[in-house]
Amino acid sequence: MNIHEYQAKQILAQYGIEVPAGGIAYTPTEAKRVAQKISARGPWMLKAQIQAGARHSGYFLEHAANSKGGIRQVTQIKNVAYETSQMLGNTLVTEQTGAKGKLVSKVYVEAFKHVKRLFYAGIIIDSSLPAMVLLVSDVVDRDLLDFKTGEDDKILRLPLSYNEPINDSRLMRILDFLSLDKTHLEGFREFFNKLRVTFVNLDAQMIEINPVGVTRTKKLLALDAKINFDDNALFRHPDIWRMHDDYEEEPRVLKAKRNGFHYAEFDGNIGCIVNGEGLALEAMDVIRSKGWNTACALNVKGGVDKDKIAQGIKIIMTNPRVEGILINILGGFLRCNLIADGIIAATQEVGLNVPMIVRLEGTNKDEARTILRQTNLPIVFAENTNEAIDKLIEKMEIND
Repeated sequence: MNIHEYQAKQILAQYGIEVPAGGIAYTPTEAKRVAQKISARGPWMLKAQIQAGARHSGYFLEHAANSKGGIRQVTQIKNVAYETSQMLGNTLVTEQTGAKGKLVSKVYVEAFKHVKRLFYAGIIIDSSLPAMVLLVSDVVDRDLLDFKTGEDDKILRLPLSYNEPINDSRLMRILDFLSLDKTHLEGFREFFNKLRVTFVNLDAQMIEINPVGVTRTKKLLALDAKINFDDNALFRHPDIWRMHDDYEEEPRVLKAKRNGFHYAEFDGNIGCIVNGEGLALEAMDVIRSKGWNTACALNVKGGVDKDKIAQGIKIIMTNPRVEGILINILGGFLRCNLIADGIIAATQEVGLNVPMIVRLEGTNKDEARTILRQTNLPIVFAENTNEAIDKLIEKMEIND
């Protein structure tokens, strides 16, 4: 689960990490009132609150918003309401939103802070180690995923312990990497250890501060903040779950969540319905190895009824990118006959206009096949993942 910048900063402040004074505004008048409250003379930063990066370099689709991006510095109080009005109710497009952009419904008004130095800091889970890893870079305002091969020297990676604080030798490595002297050690020790505790205590998957500011007094400030949480651990954090913003979710993703499923979209044209992350990854790898790509994947967990399964299948069927559907189920707690009933219920409502290949294995497999055969739907059965994908690609190529 992602949250907004202003929410992430509230969390960081609760853990003792210093952030600039700020407040959220839903109207231009409210933005001016917040600005006057947090700073008598300014300057102020106005930040469009959407869950996407690169807001500063983005642009608004509407002409009325002029050519400025989603983060603006304002030096005079009389301009705060005007600049806010140009963002609220308009659509901000960034590198991470796609061409359709995201509607701005709120703006974060923040005191501008003078700093001597900026750098990137983040903590992620590196599943290849596996470990919690601290990332530091001198490059700011750039997505670290965009770094190319040969740019590894621009990112410092330090595996961290879940149980122990970051020791001074590692902190000195960070200072050396950033070409800062040891007089900064105390500020770095306080900042990074509080960041580590925040990450561990809240079951975060990623915390990104881009940028961190270093003041003249050698304090560290979180000038921006992004936090992503492990959905499977949110039951331990009801206060975090209440920060969820439905308006930021894609409709199909939100519908899947409401039915208890995990759904993700990609840039291909094959829709996958599976029951387990392992099956999903296997299918996506095989599809990619054959020169095709996945459009979306729906993970149907056990403990759901026929109606919820039907809702999940409809999500795949109504995705306009999907030109073929792979259903790959290893029945256990989730019985295969429930999947069959869900397929029938979904097709009765939205039809079946693309090829569908079904691989069912496990509990009530034969019963499920019998149910589907009796419908006379144009469904093809397969015995394993490879066979299912080969048959699906063959059908899709015929349709082309």
